[in-house]
Amino acid sequence: MNLLALSSHTIDDLLSTYGYVAVFLIVGAESVGVPLPGETTLILAALYTGATHHLNIAGVILAATLGAIIGDNVGYLLGRVGGYRLLRRYGHHIRIDEHRLKIGRYLFDRHGGKVVFFGRFVSILRTYAAFLAGMLKMAWPRFLVFNAAGGVVWALAYGLGFYYFGSVLKSVRTPVDVALGIAAIFACVGGFVVLRRKEKQLGAVAELAYPGPLS
Repeated sequence: MNLLALSSHTIDDLLSTYGYVAVFLIVGAESVGVPLPGETTLILAALYTGATHHLNIAGVILAATLGAIIGDNVGYLLGRVGGYRLLRRYGHHIRIDEHRLKIGRYLFDRHGGKVVFFGRFVSILRTYAAFLAGMLKMAWPRFLVFNAAGGVVWALAYGLGFYYFGSVLKSVRTPVDVALGIAAIFACVGGFVVLRRKEKQLGAVAELAYPGPLS
């Protein structure tokens, strides 16, 4: 649940007053890491556009796409600069030493694209995936490709979907969100279990990939 959740009525007021700017700013802020309802804003903007035609759905999708991509890149930068330094300095307090940090970087270098792309469709990951990618030093060009692809597909799917089939999709949105959230939790738990079992093996591979102390 978003800590700073806005009511549907408030978002409707913002849309009627600020239009595309409201979509861009709320989606962008969520992508940076602020727990705002970016996806809900996109959905309500698509429904509002379909009902009133005061906005253009292409403009709504463009605003959401730009907000997602720009916001995620700001979040990535914050993670790469500030988050990485904090983890290097204080990570030992939560049992993340350099050995485990190398494993994280190794895994994210190889599978981070999936996290960034599919994370756009899962609420918690949508907010923090970019920060995590930056913190674990995912190569920026690779991050940008998967981030942009995820942002475009997400904005098109939700924008067009709710614009044309809003009444049908509204009834299934909550079950789908719950299912995606549960799947993400199981994936994280399963990944953690596998990581613990293969930590020694992964550590050896990561050490070959990043020999010596991390910069």
